[in-house]
Amino acid sequence: MGVLDFVLYGFITVVIIQAFFYVFIFGRFAFLKPTHVTQKNIAVSVIICAKNEAENLKTFIPSILDQDYPDFEIVLINDSSNDDTLEVIHYFSKLHSNIKVVDVKNIEAFWGNKKYALTLGIKAAKNDYLLFTDADCKPVSKHWIKEMSSHFNNKKSIVLGYGSYSKIKNSFLNKLIRFETLITAVTYFSFTKFGLPYMGVGRNLAYTKKEFFDANGFINHIKIRSGDDDLFINQIATQKNTAICFSKNSFTESIPKTTFAAWFKQKRRHVSTAKHYKKKHKVLLALLFISNLLFWLFSLILFTTLFNWKIILGVFLFRIVLQYIIIGISSKKLGETDLLILFPFIEIFLIISQLTIFINNLISKPNHWK
Repeated sequence: MGVLDFVLYGFITVVIIQAFFYVFIFGRFAFLKPTHVTQKNIAVSVIICAKNEAENLKTFIPSILDQDYPDFEIVLINDSSNDDTLEVIHYFSKLHSNIKVVDVKNIEAFWGNKKYALTLGIKAAKNDYLLFTDADCKPVSKHWIKEMSSHFNNKKSIVLGYGSYSKIKNSFLNKLIRFETLITAVTYFSFTKFGLPYMGVGRNLAYTKKEFFDANGFINHIKIRSGDDDLFINQIATQKNTAICFSKNSFTESIPKTTFAAWFKQKRRHVSTAKHYKKKHKVLLALLFISNLLFWLFSLILFTTLFNWKIILGVFLFRIVLQYIIIGISSKKLGETDLLILFPFIEIFLIISQLTIFINNLISKPNHWK
């Protein structure tokens, strides 16, 4: 048996692994039918932590204030900003009685730690149901709070939402950012429906104050600068207490990075928290990434050598079609179907980018929270 025979068997094994992920895990979300949930009208605290976000707050706070919801407050946290963030927050608070201001000063023990600022904001919140977003995010509709909060019930105390990025015409970077965001969301939604919730995004995330205090807040990973969203959810989320919300009116939209350097720096920070996930999550996510990487690597080797090319082509097309169907249906749910035109080339570029980020993180630590 030659080297190419081993590569062929490895290729087939990798495709079987990929098929398992797409059929039995990603298929859970792709073929999930929306369920009607009753509006709860529970009192909600929207929490936004801002550090040097004066201009973004001016733009996006009105979209929170305009929410069509009967009972909510907005907790605006100024995390030791150097610009006019605090002034902007005070300006809005004077005009709207449902805004609460939390001004956080740096202290030596938690210098520049967003989790410390968020903890103070959560403690200041008067309501038991907490809905989080970022200062550079806006809800895409006036029903954001209603849609997200409607998934809370006696069993579900965590709600994972979708945080999209705005579209920029004729920008490959923008499509790459949005594709990575789409794949990440499809993964955490699918894993949740499979019974293994492992992360959420702070751009659109909700949980109860009881969940926060029962877990002693961020204490288990307070020294890790990132992870106020994904690490915390990884710690507390279970099959029983976690719901997903993917209705169009529940989405938020953020400002994407406009340079590869800025995006690369941001992703280095995000990826650095994954090593602190629970072991079962790390194993599955590593298997998913490695199988993706090997699929394209083995494909390149086998197609270049034309070794058993008819078999290779059949197996290759099976995986591509399967992936296209599952991701295509999922992208329609999340309003990202325009990305399919670049598929699968954008996936190859993303895999290379992720591998580069991983290697860079092994060499040096990324910077954190501004």
